[in-house]
Amino acid sequence: MAGKAHRLSAEQREQLLPSLRAVGWAEVEGRDAIYKEFAFKNFNQAFGFMTRVALQAEKMDHHPEWFNVYNKVHITLSTHDCGGLSERDVKLATFTEEAMVSH
Repeated sequence: MAGKAHRLSAEQREQLLPSLRAVGWAEVEGRDAIYKEFAFKNFNQAFGFMTRVALQAEKMDHHPEWFNVYNKVHITLSTHDCGGLSERDVKLATFTEEAMVSH
């Protein structure tokens, strides 16, 4: 992704975060990041989801912090370049929701 990432302004947060909260994303306490846990029927579905997200993350050059055990995937998003939430995080979180729907 071209250009330097910038932390979300207060106005951007008010505009962008409510729709993510509505689908289960939460702000991480003590850190400028968002987090969500995903559950699938089995490991194969979880891994397929992770693969779709990984391919998109690579295109964006913006990689999630994540953890997987069997059918569960935990994702934390924050932009290290700017030390907090950026539009990149919102875009990747939105993509994960689309990947869940198309799953």
